Amino acid sequence: MQRWRGFEAVPGGWGRSVVTIGVFDGVHRGHQAIIGHAVKRARDLGLQSVVVTFDPHPAEVVRPGSHPAVLTEPVRKAELIEQLGVDALCVVPFTPAFSQLSPEAFAHDVLVDALHAAVVVVGDNFRFGHRAAGDVGLLERLGVSFGFTVEDAPLVSEDGLVFSSTYIRSCVDAGDVRAAAAALGRPHRLAGVVVRGDQRGREIGYPTANLMVHRYAAVPADGVYAAWLIRAGEQAARLPASVSIGTNPTFSGRERRVEAYVLDFEGDLYGERVSLDFVAHLREQRTYDAIEPLIAQIGEDVEQTRALLR
Repeated sequence: MQRWRGFEAVPGGWGRSVVTIGVFDGVHRGHQAIIGHAVKRARDLGLQSVVVTFDPHPAEVVRPGSHPAVLTEPVRKAELIEQLGVDALCVVPFTPAFSQLSPEAFAHDVLVDALHAAVVVVGDNFRFGHRAAGDVGLLERLGVSFGFTVEDAPLVSEDGLVFSSTYIRSCVDAGDVRAAAAALGRPHRLAGVVVRGDQRGREIGYPTANLMVHRYAAVPADGVYAAWLIRAGEQAARLPASVSIGTNPTFSGRERRVEAYVLDFEGDLYGERVSLDFVAHLREQRTYDAIEPLIAQIGEDVEQTRALLR
């Protein structure tokens, strides 16, 4: 898959293409359907498929301080899009100037001049241009003028529930990682660098990897979870882990942390970038009056994690 930063980076001589546009945070089942539709149409027509997305999230530019929790970091999003068979990914820097483009200017500059779109595939609820003034109907009319057709892919739903990034964020925020996984089509993933914590886990026989995550990362609600810890590179592995998210109330902690106890693991993860794939919520955070009942509960969490991931 070719990757471009900005539509100005599209190589000269780029031919006609089938284009789909969106933030695609999470690359969930609804996004997969839209992108998959674009890929299929491109192959049927013998053209290249292009996904146009944005960085940073448009909400942060249009309404500073309103940046939503991020389900997929840019690198992970690109990986997921590539797995869908896309030929090229164009990440457009969403600047204040770009946000001022009218729907007509967006269609002309991005879809026609840069990408030579023959077909544009979008979801039913697609909006574009300054103040989101453009909708699918306007895009279709612009297509008549500029020489491209528009195909709107229906939204994906299950039991009357439409899958969306907003819905998945609400699931993660509530700790319902099973529902989030059902909408994503895979477990919700959280990535971070392992840093040194207070070493309390080591002292009680359950050393944990303390993850420093991105400030906008979609972190599940406080609680204990069964998860897979993913190592990359030369040490690539998928390891079962019991994950605690919260402030360590038994120890009067104040800083919210993500700490993973990796089952049956001996080694050092400090400084390593790892990911957590959340499988199930085990319980809420609790405060214990003594260390012994806490250790006993952690032991139960570990065994429950082992059984769930087996």
